[in-house]
Amino acid sequence: MADIEKTAPTKERPSSASSDVQVHPVDSGEFNASGHSDQLPRQYGLLAICATALTIDNAWVVLGGSFVVAIANGGPPGVLYELLVACAYYFVVGACIAELASSIPSAGGVYHWASVTPGPRYGRVVGFYAGHLGWWGWMFGLASIVYIPANVIIQMYAVYHPDFAQQPWHIYLTYVLVTWFCVAVVVWGNRFMPMLQTFGLFVVCIGGPVTIIVLAAMPKTHASHSFVWTDFQNVTGWSNGGAFLAGVLNGAFTIGTPDSVTHMAEELPHPRKDMPKAIFAQLGLGCITAFCFAVALMYSITDLDAVVKSPGAFPLAIVYQQATNSRGATFGLLFIILLSILNCSIGITISVSRNLWALARDQATPFPHWLGQCNERLGCPIQATVVNGILVTAFGAIALGSKVAFNDLAGSFIILTTTSYLLFIAPNLLSGRKHVPVGPFNMGPVFGPIVNGLAVALILLFNVAFCLPFALPVTADLMNYNSVILVGLALVTTLWWFFGARGRYQGPLIPKLDEKGRVVGEK
Repeated sequence: MADIEKTAPTKERPSSASSDVQVHPVDSGEFNASGHSDQLPRQYGLLAICATALTIDNAWVVLGGSFVVAIANGGPPGVLYELLVACAYYFVVGACIAELASSIPSAGGVYHWASVTPGPRYGRVVGFYAGHLGWWGWMFGLASIVYIPANVIIQMYAVYHPDFAQQPWHIYLTYVLVTWFCVAVVVWGNRFMPMLQTFGLFVVCIGGPVTIIVLAAMPKTHASHSFVWTDFQNVTGWSNGGAFLAGVLNGAFTIGTPDSVTHMAEELPHPRKDMPKAIFAQLGLGCITAFCFAVALMYSITDLDAVVKSPGAFPLAIVYQQATNSRGATFGLLFIILLSILNCSIGITISVSRNLWALARDQATPFPHWLGQCNERLGCPIQATVVNGILVTAFGAIALGSKVAFNDLAGSFIILTTTSYLLFIAPNLLSGRKHVPVGPFNMGPVFGPIVNGLAVALILLFNVAFCLPFALPVTADLMNYNSVILVGLALVTTLWWFFGARGRYQGPLIPKLDEKGRVVGEK
């Protein structure tokens, strides 16, 4: 292992003996930046980890699956400009994540960094909250993403069966099958994951341009330039500025996965150098493909009301039908999305399983000894993966009773994950960035605080905007429950802290690192 080598056993402790976060020098075996011995094969090269990052993000597909939600916040121009703002927002946040991933490459990711940046006095509790809120956010994100292939499959059937009357249970049954297909692939096929994710990269890079070309070339008529770029149609009841800020949520949902592959840091031979590259590749290619697809999509719409009011499982299919006037072409374009989003769902399943496993091995969850196990033969934390699958199955059932409630859970993915980012970025800024060793990617003493400060300000601004009711006047169906979900999960985490974890949870095992990020004693 390049980053951490064997050192002699020692019982040396840091000078602050009263520290809440335990600092453990490496004592034997091959240890990673989390202080744990490697249990997962380091099988992802730079191409494979970039492929995984890009397939997890899958920005153009996610935008296609959710753009109808954002139409109310400005129409087609709102979708485009809100996406650009979201991309700028996440590049700032992504730079902060890339810097810490380069400094401390751990499967805990945000959770680990939030345990380090506040310093030894507060790191233990701050990291605990960041870990739990981030994990819940990614669980809701996984549930919302799995819903896309379930909807696409139902819609592909409906393309050739126009009289088909879909029922909620059709979608849920398909959702369950997709969920457990992803779990099975992750558990039994881990050694094929780099190859599978590289195939996913091929689908993203080829399927996206093919779809854009079809949308641009096949329609007999296109929407007007004003319809796409200037006719801001705000039907929310908010002012145009308020509607625009709230609408950035859809762009954030499209591009907001910059920490996804950080939970796979212990599966890379050179994570400190390669992880920032994967994060920026994800953001860069994701923004470009999503924006180009969005432009082509808006120009191909000839009847917006038919798209918005579509009774089908996947309204994007209506746009494809309007653009191509062909069942075969519509089916083919939907098949491209299905291939791409299935790879995305598998990638997120991998990431979230590593996230829960990292929390469990540090005693931060119920049943930590069981959840913290990893099957080294299969290269997978099986228990954590299966538990996540059970929870995602349960979340999907919520849509059977209330689609609004499920959409609120899906929307809270952004609020929860960015709040977890805030819990490591803000302490890093307030502590003068002194607790974090310097990695290969570092923003330096001048730009680092500026980018950290801008990230904190943007997270606070948009998290407030994303909690606004969806429209005025407020009704039960139009109420935004993101703030309720955030507070509720913070309360659940607090109860678990006081009545379960406080006595045994010590925080992540943090090896002693020098100012260059090397383990003390490394040759």
